[in-house]
Amino acid sequence: MSDDEQRGQGAAPVPRVGGLLGDLQAADERPVAPRRRADAERNRAQILTAAERLFAEQDPRTVTMDRIAKAAGVGRATLYRSFPDPSSVAVALLDEHERRLQGQLIYGPPPLGPGAPAGERLAAFYLAMLDLLERHLPLALGAETGAARFRTGAYGFWRVHVRTLLVAHGVRDPDPLIDIALSPLSPELFRFQRHELGLSVERIGRSLTAFGRRLLESGDGD
Repeated sequence: MSDDEQRGQGAAPVPRVGGLLGDLQAADERPVAPRRRADAERNRAQILTAAERLFAEQDPRTVTMDRIAKAAGVGRATLYRSFPDPSSVAVALLDEHERRLQGQLIYGPPPLGPGAPAGERLAAFYLAMLDLLERHLPLALGAETGAARFRTGAYGFWRVHVRTLLVAHGVRDPDPLIDIALSPLSPELFRFQRHELGLSVERIGRSLTAFGRRLLESGDGD
């Protein structure tokens, strides 16, 4: 029978050391959990800082867990306790930026927030997403390329937002249009247009906002 089972049946607990030694022992034990939490937070901060630098300095697809661990000065076991793969590190970095935009979509002033026509809100959303991609493209490429893009919580949020706009406009069958509307915001496409074709953010934005308005104008299902 294990010690835990014995205690469960009423066995007397192991006595603590009394007197000054016992007090010192208790004092030593109490800070352990907070100290471990502080260490974990410090390690996480080091990991995210190092990873953001790596994603910015090289092709995000070449960033490995080994490189992140070495750059952060932590062991592989420490890294894997917080993140399963490089993509999850990029997601954590990108998450804060995307959360700010999500808050603006829900609570911000129009046209990005509620109160403007659906076509104007979609156009404003496109511009806000282009700004996010321009400022944080390495993170987006590390977190949201290929099929991984569709599995992120942020993409799910964007889908709900676009669907809400389509429904508000009176589109009878909005679901097939949602991902079509979001496809121009692929990080890979943005990189191709910006860095291979050399298109400016302003030029891409003008075309996308016109596309969004036309999409809703012609998407009433009549």
